[in-house]
Amino acid sequence: MSIPVVTVGESQEDLVGGLERLHGPVTVVRRCAELAELLAACQSGLARAAVVAEGSPDLTASLVDRLAAVGVVIIALTDSPEERLRLRGIGVTAAPSTVESTALAESIADAVSRHAGPGPTGLNPAGSAYSAGPGYSTGFADAGAALRPEAVDAEPEPAQVGTGRVLAVWGPAGAPGRTLVAVNIAGELAAQGKSVLLVDADSYGASVAGVLGLLDEAAGLAQACRLADQGLLDREALLRVAVPVTATSGAFRVLTGITRADRWTELRAAALALVLDRAREMAEVIVVDAGFCLEADEELSFDTMAPRRNAATLRSLELADSVIAVGSADPIGVPRLVRGLAELEGSLPGVSPEVVLNKVRASAVGRSPERQLREAWDRFGPSAGIKAFLPWDPDATDAALLSGSLLLESAPESRLRTAIAELVCAPVQQKRRSSVFSSTARRRLTG
Repeated sequence: MSIPVVTVGESQEDLVGGLERLHGPVTVVRRCAELAELLAACQSGLARAAVVAEGSPDLTASLVDRLAAVGVVIIALTDSPEERLRLRGIGVTAAPSTVESTALAESIADAVSRHAGPGPTGLNPAGSAYSAGPGYSTGFADAGAALRPEAVDAEPEPAQVGTGRVLAVWGPAGAPGRTLVAVNIAGELAAQGKSVLLVDADSYGASVAGVLGLLDEAAGLAQACRLADQGLLDREALLRVAVPVTATSGAFRVLTGITRADRWTELRAAALALVLDRAREMAEVIVVDAGFCLEADEELSFDTMAPRRNAATLRSLELADSVIAVGSADPIGVPRLVRGLAELEGSLPGVSPEVVLNKVRASAVGRSPERQLREAWDRFGPSAGIKAFLPWDPDATDAALLSGSLLLESAPESRLRTAIAELVCAPVQQKRRSSVFSSTARRRLTG
C-alpha cells in the first residue's frame, strides 16, 4: 500500500531524503514552502498524510477535522512537551524533531491505518467515529537498519469520555419555543440537584442570555470553541467562560450564544465537539439549545476550508444522547414539525427525537386539543409518537420573560412549568424551598 506524504518545514535531519531512502510505502510527493501550500495539496487529494516540521502552533482542531474528512492525517514534529500534549488533544500525531526516518515512517503508517483501517472504533476530537485498526506492516528496506532508531513517543489511549449526558432541544423554523423549553429544563434539572450546563448553540438567533436576564456580551460558547480549537480548553477554562446562574432552588452554568448572527463562523463543528466532550466531564447534564436549520450547505464549501453555516446545530444533534423536538401545536407549526423531522432523519439517520408539542390550546386546534393533535399526528405524522403536550400559558411566560427568570421562580404553580418538570422527570415542587437568598440575591449572578 502506497502512502503519499506532503511535508512543510525542515527537520534537524534530511526528512525527505531519509524517508525516500527507506524504499517503503511512504513516499514524499511534495515539499511545501508554507502551511497554506500544504493544506491546498492535501485538499486536492494529493496525499494521505502531512508532516509538519514547522508551523505546528498554527494547527487547530477545525483544520485537523477538515483534513480528516478528506482522508489526511497530520504528523507534527516538535520538541516541546506542552505542544505535543496540545497537538494530541486536537487529534495530531506528535513526534520529536530528531525522530529517525524509520520511526517516523512507522508512525505515519500507523496513523493512516488508525484513520482508515478496520477494527474497534473510537472518537476523534470532532466527536465522529473512526476505525482504530491494527497497524500493518510497512515493508521498509532501511540501509541503516543496524542502528536502532529513536522510538517515537507512543500515542496515548483515547481519553475517557465524561459521564455527563447531552440533551439537545431542537425544533423547526417559526419560534416553536425551543429556548423556553431548554432554559426551563436546565432549571428543573438543577432544582433536582443535578449539575447542569446550558449551552446556547443557536447560530441564527441566540437568546438564552436574554431569557435569563444576563447582560453578557462575551459569547461564552464562542470563547470556549476558540480555546478548544487551539487545544487549550480544560475544565478550569470552561468554568471561567461559563456564566453561573443561581435560582432559589438550584444553580447551573450557561455558555451564552453568539451576540450577532454573522459570528456563526466561530462555532466550528470540531471545536464544538471538543467543548461538549469537556462539558461531559464537569456536568451531569448538558442541555443544548440548538438552531433550527439542518441544511448541510456542502455546495458552498466542498472545495474550500470554509466552515459550514449549520455545523453547530448538526454536530450538537449528532453528539446528543437524547433529542427533544419541539413544535408549535397549531395548523402551521405541526406540518413544519413533520417536515422538519423528515429532514432531520435524512440529515442524521441515527437521531431518534422525542416529540413535544408546545403552545397547546383549544383556540388553535378546536375542542379537546390534545386528542385532536394526537389523532392528526397518528394519521399524518411520522412513526414516533408524541411524548408530551405543553399548554399555552402566555401569562406565565410573559412574567418569566419580564423578570428574566425561570418558570420555577416566577410561576411555580403554572401548568406549563409542571408539564416541563414532568418532561424531564424532575420532582414537581408544589412549594418553593426556603432559601437564604433575599429577593435581590435571587437575581442572576453574572460574575
